[in-house]
Amino acid sequence: MSATVQCEGTATVLGDDVDTDIIFPARYLAVLRPQDQARHLFEPLGEPLRHQVIAGGVIAAGWNFGCGSSREHAVTAMLGAGVRLVVAKSFSRIFFRNAVNNGLAVVMDEALAGAVRDGDVVRIDLRAGSASVAGVAHAFPPLPPQVLEILVAGGLWAATTGQPGASA
Repeated sequence: MSATVQCEGTATVLGDDVDTDIIFPARYLAVLRPQDQARHLFEPLGEPLRHQVIAGGVIAAGWNFGCGSSREHAVTAMLGAGVRLVVAKSFSRIFFRNAVNNGLAVVMDEALAGAVRDGDVVRIDLRAGSASVAGVAHAFPPLPPQVLEILVAGGLWAATTGQPGASA
């Protein structure tokens, strides 16, 4: 994420219990560069969906997004594909932390995630806790200052060292 707390893009909507094997299949764990990982993002769901995600940069999902394994590749593949934001009703704890640590903006809010439809333009201000979905205003609890600091820096490594992380 760049040095901003605002994100915008066109949403791809996914359902509940999207696990890390769906996001990034285990057979590609030896692929380390995020740009190379992006080729396998959501592979089990088909090439058209992957292209839709890449073109839009925003994912909206249901409950328990990122469940399954603790693989960081699920996040870094999204970053390599240009995903800027994931809004979900809930996240797996490990996925949420991996996202923040790598600088991927995440918002957990049931009402906001439920309001997003496939193809909607979503605008988010993480600091203010405000969003626009297809031109309709929404509010959500703003992210804590420490989390915002990490996201604005581009991830935990960058926040603590001042240098770009592996996903940069």
